Amino acid sequence: MEKFVWYNPVRILFGRGECENAGRMVRQYANRILLHYGGGSIRASGIYKRITEALRKAGVDYIELGGVRPNPRLSLVREGIELCRREQIDFILAVGGGSVIDSAKAIATGVPYPGDVWDFYEGRALPEEALKIGVVLTIPAAGSESSDGTVLTNEEGMLKRSFCSPLCYPKFSILDPELCRSLPIHQIAAGGVDILAHIMERYFSPTAGNALSDHLCEGAMCTLIEQIPRVMADKNDLDAWEQVMWTGNVAHNGLLGKGNAEDWASHEIEHELSALYDIAHGAGLAVIFPAWMKYVWREHPDKFVCFARRVLGVMTDDQERAVEQAIEKLEEFFGGLGLAVRLSEINIDDRYFREMAEKACKGGRIGAFWELEPDDVEKIFYLAL
Repeated sequence: MEKFVWYNPVRILFGRGECENAGRMVRQYANRILLHYGGGSIRASGIYKRITEALRKAGVDYIELGGVRPNPRLSLVREGIELCRREQIDFILAVGGGSVIDSAKAIATGVPYPGDVWDFYEGRALPEEALKIGVVLTIPAAGSESSDGTVLTNEEGMLKRSFCSPLCYPKFSILDPELCRSLPIHQIAAGGVDILAHIMERYFSPTAGNALSDHLCEGAMCTLIEQIPRVMADKNDLDAWEQVMWTGNVAHNGLLGKGNAEDWASHEIEHELSALYDIAHGAGLAVIFPAWMKYVWREHPDKFVCFARRVLGVMTDDQERAVEQAIEKLEEFFGGLGLAVRLSEINIDDRYFREMAEKACKGGRIGAFWELEPDDVEKIFYLAL
């Protein structure tokens, strides 16, 4: 096992009806806040009304900034920074999924910073202070509700970058499965793949002798594979939603990969794909992850055989065939969720493969399972075609 430190200070309020506590939780930190959210879906679903009523009941005043898009944009973050400075806001409540939460984290770190918030994403600076944030999660997927990371897209050059800081941890996150029932089917599917990918990035590691983390990851993957089809078949199945929400949180709160050298190459590769083509992150991962598997599995075949047997129930004794069947079954699972597993299925050709590969490796080799260079990444794109 690798040495590690695990720290996660986020208070989780989990369960049906917990969104009614949003105002009470916010009031512990501020009585005037920025309410940050995405498009019109939280209004149509009634979530907006429930949250704003909870805020008013607790005596919390708020100003609003909506309009967060999937793959959140730097331009809206800059708008939010100026709004918070002008209105002297020191707390942000993010109501939404990973894009909203990541946007809120960017605003929170950008407000007290004298430079441009993009400096953090390019590695030119680290935040020294930040506004406090809270979260009401409506889309289980990104895990940003309990992580120290944030991902943002700069429209100038369509660059998608991330950074991590302990200052990005929310003070609290509310996980109420009742808020998931209005999600579109495609969003549920893409979110499920995002969660699964977070687990696989930690599971497919070159580190040996870490049975506990391996088994935790395998259990989380099995749970997700069982429960995502349930919520897609019946969006009112709150028992299944509870399993999905909690798995999504555990997948990215830092616990599952402890002791492992985590990989994250597939995420780096997909970031370039979704930055350029503006597709949902989970939908991109459904294409990229199987291609990455096909390219790297021979580097540490035993881990892939364990995945095939313990997670996907492949029982053949032939190692190569076991891995091939596992990848086939994973693609069948993604396809059964209504997602593409080839770039050609979403009308993406090879014209930008080299450019995306070089951008993915701009900071050097990526990945831990197998350290990838631009030539490797380009070959993975072709395997995904």
